[in-house]
Amino acid sequence: MTIVIAHRPPEQRDAGHGVDERASKTRLDLATAKSVASTLQALATPSRLLILATLQDGPKSVGQLVSAVQMEQPAVSHQLRLLRTMGLVESERHGRNVVYSLFDDHVSELIDQAIYHAEHLRLDPKDDPSAT
Repeated sequence: MTIVIAHRPPEQRDAGHGVDERASKTRLDLATAKSVASTLQALATPSRLLILATLQDGPKSVGQLVSAVQMEQPAVSHQLRLLRTMGLVESERHGRNVVYSLFDDHVSELIDQAIYHAEHLRLDPKDDPSAT
């Protein structure tokens, strides 16, 4: 299964969705480094990335996520619990269903940046042995 994510290079992003330049120039202390590492660790699992990328399209129930990422319901529920604990998703009860969404636009931006970076590395001609 493939999930296609449309993203824009940083120079083409809306002003409200870009990385805050002040944040990128702030010195990283140990407490912040641990917090950032924890967030990045949460993104280091393909199943969690698929769930987060799917939620970029909007809120989804567990059942919708199970169908979209083609995982078993207990596995999706487990990953969602972890993502909620890490502050990357939030949930809201709608009757008997629990609907999940990204915590905020920063989570979506993290995913976009990670995808952009991975594609940049993969498409860099200097790293392509057939380009020589």
